[in-house]
Amino acid sequence: MTGFGTMQPVLSLEEVSKSFGAVRALEDASLELYRGEAHALVGENGAGKSTLVKVLAGVYRPDEGRLLVEGREEVFATPASARDAGIAVIYQEPTLFPDLSVAENVFMGRQPLRSGRRVDKAAMRRRVEDVLGPLGVKLDPDRVARGLSIADQQIVEIAKALTLDARVIVMDEPTAALSAYEVERLFGVVETLRNRGAAVLFISHRLEEVFGICQRVTVMRDGRRVLSQPLAGLSSDDLVRAMVGRELEGRSSHQGAEGGKTVLSVERLTREGVFTDISFEVRSGEIVALAGLVGAGRSEVVRAVFGIDRYDAGRVLVAGKALRKGSPSIAMAAGVGLVPEDRRLQGLVMELSIASNVGLASLGRLARFRLLRRAVEQRFAGEWSARLRLKYGRLSDPVSTLSGGNQQKVVLAKWLSREPRLLIVDEPTRGIDIATKAEVHRLLVELARSGVAVLVVSSETPEVLRVADRVLVMREGRLVAELGHEEATEHAIVAAATGQREVAA
Repeated sequence: MTGFGTMQPVLSLEEVSKSFGAVRALEDASLELYRGEAHALVGENGAGKSTLVKVLAGVYRPDEGRLLVEGREEVFATPASARDAGIAVIYQEPTLFPDLSVAENVFMGRQPLRSGRRVDKAAMRRRVEDVLGPLGVKLDPDRVARGLSIADQQIVEIAKALTLDARVIVMDEPTAALSAYEVERLFGVVETLRNRGAAVLFISHRLEEVFGICQRVTVMRDGRRVLSQPLAGLSSDDLVRAMVGRELEGRSSHQGAEGGKTVLSVERLTREGVFTDISFEVRSGEIVALAGLVGAGRSEVVRAVFGIDRYDAGRVLVAGKALRKGSPSIAMAAGVGLVPEDRRLQGLVMELSIASNVGLASLGRLARFRLLRRAVEQRFAGEWSARLRLKYGRLSDPVSTLSGGNQQKVVLAKWLSREPRLLIVDEPTRGIDIATKAEVHRLLVELARSGVAVLVVSSETPEVLRVADRVLVMREGRLVAELGHEEATEHAIVAAATGQREVAA
């Protein structure tokens, strides 16, 4: 849609500020949302997006500025008052009552009643069907919520918003945990919401989604709005420059490097029912990416290489020496590090401090007579935090206090401090913002320059093309293509991953 500037916004924030102690989370932030538009809100972690959403949701009251709904100033004292004003927030992972039905979750606290004050379940069911039908979603209103996918849980929250006649629907990172099919379905739902006249605020780190579904964009940096305009005529680079306030470094002349001596050799690795006959090499100074669709077996291969999972046939060699299968400690001793896909569950101990997490993989070197002095640990962590440009309060703070991007840097610091020959990185930038992605990419390139062999698993094709010297594509547990730098294009990778093209690997 065009011509929003001549319409009255359904919702406006005008020069809103919000502080938490000495931290200025929002400063003179403004936003205008119009009926029938999908409006993207983007920015780095810490740019103020979450605080702004909580102001809209009635969780926080601004210190300064105004919030207007249909031109009328409103003060949201509670989330209920924001909801009553027609504002609904759909979070990345909704919280439903698992033992209640879909319909009961939609109408929680406001169930229609029959005579004798009995809940009218038939009326609830009909209303949910009436709401879901136009959205093109098949979801049984009587189904118990336990076991619903994240995508279906989000649909339940959207149905709840529509039964409340919400005119503004905020979607906070809605696609982060969704499959490609679920993302496509959600986009169809957003289109339907727009056509019904709702204003949708869409928050995402995935710029391809922003351009695919939104008409306008607001970029935030350091708590302020730095850009707000139609997406037509803008590029991803324009948004990135606005987010970070500077040009990001492109891929350096390191791209296409041939590498040095072979560090990792994987020979005919097979695990029944998971992956079959996987063979490849990674050389020092080289970044090799394992690409493919979710479920292709990439993470399972690197877990087997590192020794977390056993395999049935084949062998893994590091610097020419075969590793014993099923032994991460042997892999570590050979100079292999693994940054896992799930940093919170597999890469960090969330209750421990930042310093303790950085030093976890180096305890043998840091301890003296089996005792670890806190000063030694702090100094060690401080050096690596500086190298990786980590943003934190105190090194003694729990690592759970960090943003997702900084948590990922802590996992990287843990392994880089061991000076590995081979670093395996599984989904290195999942769930982190654009600028931190660029920092992680910079670190991987610098590692390769220093002679480390790097094996990256990534589902983001632009990331693969940005960092990799060679791309290995997997499909259904098999290696189906090996692409050099010159042949590696988005089309070639997707074609191989989906079976449209196969190149001997």
